[in-house]
Amino acid sequence: MTDSIIVGGHRRIRPFNTADTYPEQHLANDLCQAVVAGNTVYLRGQVAQDLDTRESIAIGDPAGQASKVMDNIELLLGEAGAQLKHIVTCDVYLTDIRHREPVYRVLGERMRGVYPCFTAIAVTSTSHSGRASAWSK
Repeated sequence: MTDSIIVGGHRRIRPFNTADTYPEQHLANDLCQAVVAGNTVYLRGQVAQDLDTRESIAIGDPAGQASKVMDNIELLLGEAGAQLKHIVTCDVYLTDIRHREPVYRVLGERMRGVYPCFTAIAVTSTSHSGRASAWSK
């Protein structure tokens, strides 16, 4: 799926409404997975979820989750006309700091030679609690 729309002069990639995506939240917000604004690509925070089926991937496996997150990031960047080498910063949200090493190992392997600024943030939960989450710019 590579649906995109133009809103406010910016390209919105994979638009969706939360009523369809997360019906249990009882919200109806118009969101998208990525926005291309000029020469900058903004990505929505990614979790280990199949972007087409919304199926959760690698539950209980931090390295597996990190791998799926990186797959999503690479896919979205490609749909936006960019590559992993264009990432300048990455914030990683961990619900268990003990998962930092396996998650960072995967991220380091996938972004070898890119040299982005990384920040790990330990949180008590995310919107998809118990899953690795990454946000890139």
